[in-house]
Amino acid sequence: MISMTLDEIAQVVGASLYGVRDPRVLVTAPAAVDSREVVPGGLFAATVGARVDGHDYAAGAVAGGAVAVLASRPVGVPALVVGDVQLALGRLARHVLERLSPTVVGLTGSVGKTTTKDLLAQVLERHAATVATDKSFNNELGLPLTVLRADAATRYLVLEMGAGRKGDLTYLTGLAPPQVGLVLNVGTAHVERMGGGPADVAEAKGELVAALGADGFAVLNADDPYVRGMAGRTRARVVLFGGSAEAQVRAEDVRVDGRARPGFVLVTPSGRAPVELDLIGEHQVGNALAAAAVAAVLGLGVAEIADGLNAARRRSGGRLEVVERSDGVTVVDDAYNASPESMRAGLRAVKALAGARRTVAVLGAMGQQADASRARHAEVGRLVAGLGFDVLIAVGAGDPLAMVEAAESSNAGVAVHVAEDVAGAVRLAGALVEPGDVVFVKASSEVGLGACARALAAPPS
Repeated sequence: MISMTLDEIAQVVGASLYGVRDPRVLVTAPAAVDSREVVPGGLFAATVGARVDGHDYAAGAVAGGAVAVLASRPVGVPALVVGDVQLALGRLARHVLERLSPTVVGLTGSVGKTTTKDLLAQVLERHAATVATDKSFNNELGLPLTVLRADAATRYLVLEMGAGRKGDLTYLTGLAPPQVGLVLNVGTAHVERMGGGPADVAEAKGELVAALGADGFAVLNADDPYVRGMAGRTRARVVLFGGSAEAQVRAEDVRVDGRARPGFVLVTPSGRAPVELDLIGEHQVGNALAAAAVAAVLGLGVAEIADGLNAARRRSGGRLEVVERSDGVTVVDDAYNASPESMRAGLRAVKALAGARRTVAVLGAMGQQADASRARHAEVGRLVAGLGFDVLIAVGAGDPLAMVEAAESSNAGVAVHVAEDVAGAVRLAGALVEPGDVVFVKASSEVGLGACARALAAPPS
């Protein structure tokens, strides 16, 4: 973060200073909303969540090095008190951006955002100083925190932008107006809160490209009709990526090796180059093309882009994270979140990885699927059976049971089990998994199946 005095910050966010001896003291490090992540010279933002009130941790944050606390009430330590901490963080982020003026890339989509963001960041940071969203901090708190990590050396700011409702991306692009907007796809994630159908999701996702100026770039998935249709909502220049022959950035000669890692020939306006990804699943080709298309509009050549993709590694946990146990069991943790699209991609990737090995799927609910939820869970069950998984463990009551019924009715020979909760899934999977198995764990984040994946990935006793 650029250095700013407490008095400067107070003026920007409209704060009153409490317990501050010297308003000229400098904040020299980024902000944090977790007191455990405060670094000396930083700012602690005391937000109020469903279970935790950050104000209770204000003293500890200052003891840990925070210069002051951005709070909604006095907290007994140096504080900038505002009416709304979240809005204040947003104002501060916008102010910092106006002073720095990096190239801002905003990206959104129903699935693949975090992986694409990680790939793009690794391509760009080989070229110039780059700050990118950490993990999936892509909301009204995570985006300002990312912006506040930028400094005078930052050339590229890569911002993952999540949308749970219509209007979310309008708000986020107001805080950090992008010069490049990337839309990956339109799926069923958050469909319940957006109106119930893919057109509603497309309307929400399209807010990103609608925010672009005429001198910007809208990078759109040529293979998704809802995304391609967003070309009519932007003043920016449109660049297409995908498998279509009309895409300016596309893949040819796609193949998958014995460890389910895809390779292809990257084709861009500047030429062709081979790419070998160190990620599993053929669907990663689309994520890589999206990253390549953004890098191309930013002026990188095809060889430089391919080198960055070839060197890229998985950075964010819980997304097709592969762990090999000493007894030959492979655990694939994809439990960060789930939608029908990501379920399909993950199941196919795991089967490609497994080859002839025995496969176990530990699956929980996919949230926010509206009235189609039960039918979409049943589709997953049929796919598990159709792909030839040996064991299905459905976790939780309700819609996950539709996976069980669909898998059983397929008569494909998959052994079906039900676990009441995460703890039950750990016990059941622990009893059923055999040496050499490949185990796939996935559900929406609120299910908490990441704990199951971590338990299964632990060295066998």
